[in-house]
Amino acid sequence: MMKKVLLHICCGICAVYCIEKLRQESFQVGGLFFNPNIHPYPEYSKRKQAVEKVAETSGIMLEPSSYPIFDWLKIHQAYAAEKEGGLRCSSCYRMRLEQARLVAAEKDYDYFTTTLTVSPHKNSELIFEIGKDIGGDKFLALDFKKNDGFKKTLQAAKTLELYRQDYCGCIYSRK
Repeated sequence: MMKKVLLHICCGICAVYCIEKLRQESFQVGGLFFNPNIHPYPEYSKRKQAVEKVAETSGIMLEPSSYPIFDWLKIHQAYAAEKEGGLRCSSCYRMRLEQARLVAAEKDYDYFTTTLTVSPHKNSELIFEIGKDIGGDKFLALDFKKNDGFKKTLQAAKTLELYRQDYCGCIYSRK
């Protein structure tokens, strides 16, 4: 029987290759677009539309999610001056992975993982540490950027003509 994995998806571009890779490893994939860090709302909307397009094209189900931007801002405003990759980012990863863990448990997924590791700008080891801390052996520590994963996801996204953002998503990284 195929194991089910919930893939936390940060954006459509990152999702394309990750879904394909998980399927190659015989997983049944579901998606979760939970990214309260993305600001302003029009940017969030563009990214969500790209994820919905990927979900439709790849035939995965997207789990419903919320957009608690004010909760995110309340927690992360203390880290506004942090450089990219610092405490703000680790706290943000934790918030999103905790939600993925909750949804995975509620919906009877065997595992959860994230597209965040496909980016060369993200610290995969830190993401693995956070994922394992909150999910134990339910978190799949997969570094999707290996074997040209980032390059492959960009090529696939270009073929699908997906929206490509030019910053991580949060108001602080936009600066």
